[in-house]
Amino acid sequence: MSDDGLEAKIEAALYAAGKPLTLDELCRAAGTTSKRKALAALQGLKSKVNSTFAAIELAQVGEGRYALQLKPEYNPVARRFATQPLLTRSVLKTLTMVAYFQPISGNKLANKRGTQVYAHLKLLESMGFIDYVQEGKNSIYHTTPYFAQYFGLPSDSNALKQKLGKLFESPGSGKA
Repeated sequence: MSDDGLEAKIEAALYAAGKPLTLDELCRAAGTTSKRKALAALQGLKSKVNSTFAAIELAQVGEGRYALQLKPEYNPVARRFATQPLLTRSVLKTLTMVAYFQPISGNKLANKRGTQVYAHLKLLESMGFIDYVQEGKNSIYHTTPYFAQYFGLPSDSNALKQKLGKLFESPGSGKA
């Protein structure tokens, strides 16, 4: 298959997925077992997309995931026209709690939010917004630099906590 054919299949997969895809997923989409060929096609596509479009980019998100996405500076414009939010309120609340209380274990999050939090964490990780380190049996979650960039938030955890702190205040009772 030609390089253009591989690029087209990868482009279609990235467009349709609406979330970051791994190199293995892109190999399957392109119909090749060669990671080298898929990566070369991905780089060719990235060059074309990033030099052609002003608001859309093909970017590496987190470690080993790639996404066709809107450049962060165009998010305010897109939000006015978006018909469906990127994240549900429930998932967004889980993300906010990870950002505010980081580093935080999955168990602590589940105690505060319920067991549905594990599905939220998996989704947020696949989108590149959070990452985790394994400490014994516990997974300890934290936000990624991509999270701060995407939402236009400070990457410094203290500044981030100050900005998010207002969300956890309850009227008349201090912090919740």
